Amino acid sequence: MNLNEIKDLMAQFDQSSLREFSYKNGTDELLFSKNEAKLISETSPTPQPVVSATEFTVAPQTQTVAPVVETVSESGAGEAVAEGDLVESPLVGVAYLAAGPDKPNFVSVGDAVKKGQTLVIIEAMKVMNEIPAPKDGVVTEILVENEEMVEFGKGLVRIK
Repeated sequence: MNLNEIKDLMAQFDQSSLREFSYKNGTDELLFSKNEAKLISETSPTPQPVVSATEFTVAPQTQTVAPVVETVSESGAGEAVAEGDLVESPLVGVAYLAAGPDKPNFVSVGDAVKKGQTLVIIEAMKVMNEIPAPKDGVVTEILVENEEMVEFGKGLVRIK
């Protein structure tokens, strides 16, 4: 992506009502945000670049490894909190755990799921995108709250 294309994206983002926008291709990653700066969570291995309307940063794509989270019981033995494959968000948007406020959640921890079953919905640009289970399994962890803003690549659900 060349400098003129990036400047054009920045101008369009600045004039839009979007609060955040991210773009990734093979080697480049862009993140535009109109939100106030916030603390980076401890589970994030590397800080992500934030692009304001007046400057931009192109960062090379890096591989990230999910940390192993352990708790220590009173007996002193370490136990894994959750295991399984991580289902990541394919886009930026608002995550919904149910089809509506008065509807039950699509899945709960401990539920058996089939490949293709809806796990969450992500709303992006007024379009509801169903996020399906990539395989049969059991939900071991739900990593997002209802109506939480999610980024591209953020963990949504863990399936074993």
